[in-house]
Amino acid sequence: MSHTLQDKRPAVADDPQGSLSGARMPRWAPLAIAAGSAVLGCLIGVVGGLDSRIQWGLLAALIFIAGTYFITAKVEGPRQGKNQVATSLVWVCFLLAVVPLLSLAWTTISKGSSVVDGYFLSHSMSGLLDTDEGGGIYHALLGTIEQVAIASVIATPIGLLTAVYLVEYGQGRLSRAVTFFVDVMTGIPSIVAGLFVLSLWIVILDFGFSGFAGALALSILMMPVIVRSTEEMLKLVPNELREASLALGVPQWRTILKVVLPTAIGGITTGVMLAVARITGETAPVLLLVFGTKLINSNPFDGAQSSLPLYVYEQYAVGTDASHARAWGAALVLIAFVMLLNLVARGIARWKAPKTGR
Repeated sequence: MSHTLQDKRPAVADDPQGSLSGARMPRWAPLAIAAGSAVLGCLIGVVGGLDSRIQWGLLAALIFIAGTYFITAKVEGPRQGKNQVATSLVWVCFLLAVVPLLSLAWTTISKGSSVVDGYFLSHSMSGLLDTDEGGGIYHALLGTIEQVAIASVIATPIGLLTAVYLVEYGQGRLSRAVTFFVDVMTGIPSIVAGLFVLSLWIVILDFGFSGFAGALALSILMMPVIVRSTEEMLKLVPNELREASLALGVPQWRTILKVVLPTAIGGITTGVMLAVARITGETAPVLLLVFGTKLINSNPFDGAQSSLPLYVYEQYAVGTDASHARAWGAALVLIAFVMLLNLVARGIARWKAPKTGR
Protein backbone atom coordinates (compact mmCIF):
# COMPACT_ATOMS: atom_id res chain seq x y z
CA MET A 1 0.00 0.00 0.00
CA SER A 2 3.01 2.23 0.13
CA HIS A 3 3.12 2.63 -3.63
CA THR A 4 2.15 6.06 -4.86
CA LEU A 5 -0.15 6.86 -7.77
CA GLN A 6 2.88 7.75 -9.84
CA ASP A 7 4.33 4.29 -9.30
CA LYS A 8 1.11 2.64 -10.49
CA ARG A 9 0.99 4.54 -13.82
CA PRO A 10 2.16 2.52 -16.84
CA ALA A 11 5.72 3.13 -17.81
CA VAL A 12 6.33 5.19 -20.92
CA ALA A 13 9.09 4.15 -23.32
CA ASP A 14 12.24 6.19 -23.10
CA ASP A 15 12.41 9.05 -25.57
CA PRO A 16 16.10 9.97 -25.81
CA GLN A 17 15.49 12.32 -28.72
CA GLY A 18 12.94 14.38 -26.86
CA SER A 19 10.49 14.20 -29.77
CA LEU A 20 7.44 13.59 -27.56
CA SER A 21 7.98 16.19 -24.89
CA GLY A 22 10.86 18.33 -26.13
CA ALA A 23 10.91 21.52 -28.17
CA ARG A 24 9.25 21.56 -31.55
CA MET A 25 10.02 23.55 -34.68
CA PRO A 26 7.36 26.14 -35.60
CA ARG A 27 5.27 25.43 -38.68
CA TRP A 28 6.79 28.33 -40.59
CA ALA A 29 10.36 27.12 -39.99
CA PRO A 30 10.76 25.21 -43.33
CA LEU A 31 9.66 28.28 -45.30
CA ALA A 32 12.05 30.48 -43.34
CA ILE A 33 14.93 28.03 -43.91
CA ALA A 34 14.06 27.86 -47.62
CA ALA A 35 14.01 31.67 -47.92
CA GLY A 36 17.31 31.98 -46.08
CA SER A 37 18.85 29.25 -48.23
CA ALA A 38 17.74 31.03 -51.41
CA VAL A 39 19.27 34.31 -50.25
CA LEU A 40 22.48 32.64 -49.15
CA GLY A 41 22.73 30.68 -52.43
CA CYS A 42 22.33 33.88 -54.46
CA LEU A 43 24.98 35.66 -52.36
CA ILE A 44 27.44 32.82 -52.81
CA GLY A 45 26.74 32.82 -56.55
CA VAL A 46 27.32 36.57 -56.84
CA VAL A 47 30.46 36.58 -54.70
CA GLY A 48 31.83 33.46 -56.38
CA GLY A 49 31.22 34.86 -59.85
CA LEU A 50 28.80 32.13 -60.92
CA ASP A 51 26.86 33.32 -63.97
CA SER A 52 24.38 30.46 -64.19
CA ARG A 53 21.15 30.82 -62.23
CA ILE A 54 20.94 27.02 -62.21
CA GLN A 55 24.12 26.91 -60.13
CA TRP A 56 22.59 29.40 -57.71
CA GLY A 57 19.52 27.19 -57.37
CA LEU A 58 21.59 24.05 -56.76
CA LEU A 59 23.62 25.84 -54.09
CA ALA A 60 20.41 27.02 -52.42
CA ALA A 61 19.04 23.46 -52.50
CA LEU A 62 22.16 22.03 -50.84
CA ILE A 63 22.13 24.76 -48.20
CA PHE A 64 18.43 24.12 -47.58
CA ILE A 65 18.95 20.39 -47.01
CA ALA A 66 21.98 20.90 -44.76
CA GLY A 67 20.36 23.77 -42.85
CA THR A 68 17.16 21.79 -42.33
CA TYR A 69 19.07 18.91 -40.78
CA PHE A 70 21.29 20.92 -38.46
CA ILE A 71 18.55 23.26 -37.23
CA THR A 72 15.99 20.47 -36.74
CA ALA A 73 18.55 18.19 -35.09
CA LYS A 74 19.53 20.99 -32.72
CA VAL A 75 15.93 21.72 -31.69
CA GLU A 76 14.16 18.34 -31.94
CA GLY A 77 16.95 15.79 -32.04
CA PRO A 78 18.88 13.83 -34.69
CA ARG A 79 15.96 11.51 -35.47
CA GLN A 80 13.66 14.35 -36.46
CA GLY A 81 16.56 15.96 -38.29
CA LYS A 82 16.92 12.89 -40.52
CA ASN A 83 13.16 12.85 -41.10
CA GLN A 84 13.22 16.48 -42.21
CA VAL A 85 16.15 15.78 -44.54
CA ALA A 86 14.11 13.08 -46.29
CA THR A 87 11.16 15.48 -46.59
CA SER A 88 13.45 18.22 -47.92
CA LEU A 89 14.90 15.86 -50.54
CA VAL A 90 11.39 15.07 -51.77
CA TRP A 91 10.58 18.76 -52.16
CA VAL A 92 13.89 19.50 -53.88
CA CYS A 93 13.39 16.66 -56.38
CA PHE A 94 9.83 17.87 -56.99
CA LEU A 95 11.07 21.37 -57.79
CA LEU A 96 13.83 19.99 -60.02
CA ALA A 97 11.15 18.19 -62.03
CA VAL A 98 8.64 21.06 -62.11
CA VAL A 99 10.97 23.97 -62.93
CA PRO A 100 12.00 22.67 -66.41
CA LEU A 101 8.36 21.90 -67.23
CA LEU A 102 7.23 25.38 -66.21
CA SER A 103 10.13 26.92 -68.11
CA LEU A 104 9.24 24.94 -71.23
CA ALA A 105 5.57 25.88 -70.97
CA TRP A 106 6.37 29.56 -70.39
CA THR A 107 8.82 29.73 -73.31
CA THR A 108 6.40 28.01 -75.68
CA ILE A 109 3.46 30.18 -74.66
CA SER A 110 5.41 33.44 -74.78
CA LYS A 111 6.89 32.76 -78.22
CA GLY A 112 3.98 30.94 -79.82
CA SER A 113 0.92 32.82 -78.59
CA SER A 114 1.66 35.82 -80.82
CA VAL A 115 0.89 33.87 -84.02
CA VAL A 116 -1.82 31.46 -82.87
CA ASP A 117 -5.17 32.81 -84.03
CA GLY A 118 -8.05 31.81 -86.24
CA TYR A 119 -6.15 32.50 -89.44
CA PHE A 120 -3.15 30.45 -88.27
CA LEU A 121 -5.37 27.47 -87.44
CA SER A 122 -7.50 27.59 -90.59
CA HIS A 123 -4.91 28.18 -93.35
CA SER A 124 -2.07 26.13 -94.80
CA MET A 125 1.26 27.09 -96.39
CA SER A 126 -0.09 26.62 -99.92
CA GLY A 127 1.24 29.28 -102.29
CA LEU A 128 3.75 30.65 -99.75
CA LEU A 129 7.48 30.30 -99.39
CA ASP A 130 8.80 29.24 -96.00
CA THR A 131 10.51 32.63 -95.74
CA ASP A 132 7.28 34.59 -96.33
CA GLU A 133 5.07 36.07 -93.65
CA GLY A 134 1.70 34.52 -92.87
CA GLY A 135 0.59 30.99 -93.48
CA GLY A 136 -0.86 28.50 -91.04
CA ILE A 137 -0.89 24.94 -89.76
CA TYR A 138 -4.27 23.63 -90.87
CA HIS A 139 -2.74 21.00 -93.18
CA ALA A 140 -0.32 19.85 -90.48
CA LEU A 141 -2.97 19.78 -87.74
CA LEU A 142 -5.31 17.76 -89.95
CA GLY A 143 -2.54 15.29 -90.76
CA THR A 144 -1.62 14.85 -87.09
CA ILE A 145 -5.21 14.21 -86.05
CA GLU A 146 -5.75 11.62 -88.80
CA GLN A 147 -2.43 9.84 -88.29
CA VAL A 148 -2.75 9.67 -84.49
CA ALA A 149 -6.37 8.51 -84.76
CA ILE A 150 -5.51 5.72 -87.22
CA ALA A 151 -2.52 4.61 -85.13
CA SER A 152 -4.67 4.56 -81.99
CA VAL A 153 -7.39 2.53 -83.71
CA ILE A 154 -4.78 -0.03 -84.80
CA ALA A 155 -2.63 -0.21 -81.66
CA THR A 156 -5.16 0.13 -78.82
CA PRO A 157 -7.21 -3.05 -79.35
CA ILE A 158 -4.11 -5.10 -80.17
CA GLY A 159 -2.32 -3.81 -77.07
CA LEU A 160 -5.32 -4.33 -74.80
CA LEU A 161 -6.00 -7.88 -76.03
CA THR A 162 -2.32 -8.78 -75.72
CA ALA A 163 -2.23 -7.53 -72.13
CA VAL A 164 -5.44 -9.43 -71.30
CA TYR A 165 -3.91 -12.60 -72.72
CA LEU A 166 -0.69 -12.20 -70.73
CA VAL A 167 -2.49 -11.57 -67.42
CA GLU A 168 -5.60 -13.72 -67.67
CA TYR A 169 -4.65 -16.59 -69.98
CA GLY A 170 -0.92 -16.53 -70.68
CA GLN A 171 1.12 -19.53 -69.57
CA GLY A 172 4.07 -21.40 -70.98
CA ARG A 173 6.47 -20.58 -73.75
CA LEU A 174 4.12 -18.45 -75.84
CA SER A 175 3.48 -16.07 -72.95
CA ARG A 176 7.20 -15.75 -72.22
CA ALA A 177 7.94 -15.15 -75.91
CA VAL A 178 5.27 -12.44 -76.16
CA THR A 179 6.61 -10.75 -73.01
CA PHE A 180 10.15 -10.85 -74.40
CA PHE A 181 9.19 -9.28 -77.72
CA VAL A 182 7.10 -6.61 -75.98
CA ASP A 183 10.14 -5.68 -73.88
CA VAL A 184 12.29 -5.53 -77.01
CA MET A 185 9.75 -3.37 -78.85
CA THR A 186 9.62 -0.91 -75.93
CA GLY A 187 13.18 0.18 -76.70
CA ILE A 188 12.90 0.33 -80.49
CA PRO A 189 13.87 3.79 -81.81
CA SER A 190 11.22 5.52 -83.87
CA ILE A 191 13.49 5.66 -86.91
CA VAL A 192 13.73 1.84 -86.90
CA ALA A 193 9.94 1.51 -86.95
CA GLY A 194 9.83 3.99 -89.82
CA LEU A 195 12.48 2.08 -91.78
CA PHE A 196 10.59 -1.18 -91.25
CA VAL A 197 7.34 0.22 -92.64
CA LEU A 198 9.27 1.97 -95.44
CA SER A 199 10.88 -1.27 -96.59
CA LEU A 200 7.70 -3.37 -96.28
CA TRP A 201 4.85 -1.03 -97.17
CA ILE A 202 6.51 1.28 -99.72
CA VAL A 203 9.49 -0.58 -101.18
CA ILE A 204 8.17 -4.16 -101.25
CA LEU A 205 4.40 -3.67 -101.50
CA ASP A 206 4.74 -0.40 -103.48
CA PHE A 207 1.88 1.49 -101.82
CA GLY A 208 3.54 4.90 -101.86
CA PHE A 209 3.89 7.66 -99.28
CA SER A 210 0.78 8.44 -97.26
CA GLY A 211 -0.50 9.33 -93.84
CA PHE A 212 -1.58 5.72 -93.34
CA ALA A 213 2.02 4.55 -93.78
CA GLY A 214 3.09 6.95 -91.05
CA ALA A 215 0.24 5.73 -88.84
CA LEU A 216 1.48 2.14 -89.22
CA ALA A 217 4.90 3.12 -87.87
CA LEU A 218 3.31 5.12 -85.05
CA SER A 219 1.13 2.15 -84.09
CA ILE A 220 4.26 0.00 -83.73
CA LEU A 221 5.59 2.54 -81.23
CA MET A 222 2.28 2.62 -79.36
CA MET A 223 1.73 -1.12 -78.89
CA PRO A 224 4.43 -1.96 -76.30
CA VAL A 225 3.52 1.05 -74.16
CA ILE A 226 -0.15 0.06 -74.13
CA VAL A 227 0.65 -3.60 -73.43
CA ARG A 228 2.98 -2.85 -70.52
CA SER A 229 0.77 -0.24 -68.86
CA THR A 230 -2.41 -2.31 -69.29
CA GLU A 231 -0.69 -5.42 -68.00
CA GLU A 232 0.38 -3.66 -64.80
CA MET A 233 -3.10 -2.23 -64.26
CA LEU A 234 -4.76 -5.62 -64.72
CA LYS A 235 -2.39 -7.16 -62.19
CA LEU A 236 -3.57 -4.63 -59.61
CA VAL A 237 -7.17 -5.86 -59.84
CA PRO A 238 -7.78 -8.04 -56.73
CA ASN A 239 -8.19 -11.74 -57.48
CA GLU A 240 -11.13 -11.80 -55.08
CA LEU A 241 -13.20 -9.92 -57.66
CA ARG A 242 -12.43 -12.52 -60.31
CA GLU A 243 -13.13 -15.39 -57.92
CA ALA A 244 -16.45 -13.89 -56.80
CA SER A 245 -17.59 -13.49 -60.39
CA LEU A 246 -16.50 -16.99 -61.40
CA ALA A 247 -18.16 -18.45 -58.28
CA LEU A 248 -21.48 -17.07 -59.50
CA GLY A 249 -21.09 -18.99 -62.73
CA VAL A 250 -20.05 -16.06 -64.90
CA PRO A 251 -17.79 -17.13 -67.80
CA GLN A 252 -14.20 -15.94 -67.70
CA TRP A 253 -14.53 -13.77 -70.81
CA ARG A 254 -17.52 -11.99 -69.31
CA THR A 255 -15.72 -11.59 -65.98
CA ILE A 256 -12.86 -9.88 -67.80
CA LEU A 257 -15.22 -7.68 -69.78
CA LYS A 258 -17.57 -6.67 -66.94
CA VAL A 259 -15.37 -6.83 -63.82
CA VAL A 260 -11.66 -6.71 -64.56
CA LEU A 261 -11.52 -4.10 -67.32
CA PRO A 262 -13.96 -1.62 -65.68
CA THR A 263 -11.99 -1.84 -62.43
CA ALA A 264 -8.73 -0.98 -64.20
CA ILE A 265 -10.18 1.45 -66.75
CA GLY A 266 -8.55 4.51 -65.16
CA GLY A 267 -5.02 3.14 -65.35
CA ILE A 268 -5.62 1.65 -68.79
CA THR A 269 -6.77 5.01 -70.12
CA THR A 270 -3.70 6.70 -68.64
CA GLY A 271 -1.45 4.16 -70.37
CA VAL A 272 -3.17 4.67 -73.70
CA MET A 273 -2.78 8.44 -73.36
CA LEU A 274 0.92 8.04 -72.55
CA ALA A 275 1.28 6.08 -75.78
CA VAL A 276 -0.66 8.73 -77.73
CA ALA A 277 1.47 11.50 -76.22
CA ARG A 278 4.61 9.65 -77.28
CA ILE A 279 3.65 9.25 -80.93
CA THR A 280 2.10 12.71 -81.29
CA GLY A 281 5.53 14.34 -81.20
CA GLU A 282 7.36 11.84 -83.39
CA THR A 283 9.05 13.30 -86.46
CA ALA A 284 11.29 10.58 -87.91
CA PRO A 285 8.57 8.14 -89.08
CA VAL A 286 6.55 11.01 -90.54
CA LEU A 287 9.59 12.35 -92.37
CA LEU A 288 10.27 8.94 -93.91
CA LEU A 289 6.73 7.78 -94.71
CA VAL A 290 4.40 10.78 -94.91
CA PHE A 291 6.96 12.89 -96.74
CA GLY A 292 5.42 16.28 -95.94
CA THR A 293 3.53 18.79 -98.08
CA LYS A 294 2.32 22.39 -97.92
CA LEU A 295 -1.06 21.47 -99.37
CA ILE A 296 -4.18 20.29 -97.55
CA ASN A 297 -4.59 16.54 -98.02
CA SER A 298 -7.54 15.15 -96.09
CA ASN A 299 -7.09 11.62 -97.48
CA PRO A 300 -4.55 9.75 -95.32
CA PHE A 301 -4.52 6.77 -97.72
CA ASP A 302 -3.33 8.62 -100.81
CA GLY A 303 -0.51 11.10 -101.26
CA ALA A 304 1.85 12.94 -98.96
CA GLN A 305 0.62 14.63 -95.79
CA SER A 306 2.13 16.85 -93.17
CA SER A 307 2.05 16.77 -89.35
CA LEU A 308 2.71 19.20 -86.54
CA PRO A 309 6.11 17.76 -85.50
CA LEU A 310 7.28 17.73 -89.11
CA TYR A 311 5.94 21.27 -89.59
CA VAL A 312 7.87 22.48 -86.52
CA TYR A 313 11.06 20.86 -87.80
CA GLU A 314 10.71 22.30 -91.30
CA GLN A 315 9.85 25.82 -90.15
CA TYR A 316 12.58 26.05 -87.53
CA ALA A 317 15.15 24.81 -90.06
CA VAL A 318 14.36 27.75 -92.37
CA GLY A 319 15.89 30.17 -89.88
CA THR A 320 13.85 33.35 -90.44
CA ASP A 321 11.88 35.24 -87.81
CA ALA A 322 8.57 34.40 -89.51
CA SER A 323 9.36 30.69 -89.72
CA HIS A 324 10.55 30.60 -86.10
CA ALA A 325 7.29 32.21 -85.00
CA ARG A 326 5.28 29.63 -86.95
CA ALA A 327 7.38 26.83 -85.42
CA TRP A 328 6.70 28.07 -81.85
CA GLY A 329 3.02 28.51 -82.67
CA ALA A 330 2.79 24.94 -83.99
CA ALA A 331 4.59 23.66 -80.88
CA LEU A 332 2.06 25.45 -78.68
CA VAL A 333 -0.84 23.93 -80.61
CA LEU A 334 0.79 20.50 -80.32
CA ILE A 335 1.06 20.81 -76.53
CA ALA A 336 -2.54 22.02 -76.29
CA PHE A 337 -3.66 19.09 -78.48
CA VAL A 338 -2.02 16.54 -76.16
CA MET A 339 -3.45 18.24 -73.07
CA LEU A 340 -6.93 18.21 -74.59
CA LEU A 341 -6.64 14.50 -75.37
CA ASN A 342 -5.60 13.80 -71.78
CA LEU A 343 -8.55 15.74 -70.38
CA VAL A 344 -11.00 13.92 -72.65
CA ALA A 345 -9.50 10.54 -71.76
CA ARG A 346 -9.67 11.23 -68.02
CA GLY A 347 -13.26 12.31 -68.38
CA ILE A 348 -14.12 9.08 -70.19
CA ALA A 349 -12.27 7.03 -67.57
CA ARG A 350 -14.13 8.75 -64.74
CA TRP A 351 -17.44 8.22 -66.54
CA LYS A 352 -16.82 4.53 -67.21
CA ALA A 353 -15.17 3.71 -63.87
CA PRO A 354 -17.26 1.55 -61.48
CA LYS A 355 -19.18 3.52 -58.85
CA THR A 356 -17.91 2.83 -55.32
CA GLY A 357 -20.53 4.77 -53.36
CA ARG A 358 -23.71 3.28 -51.92
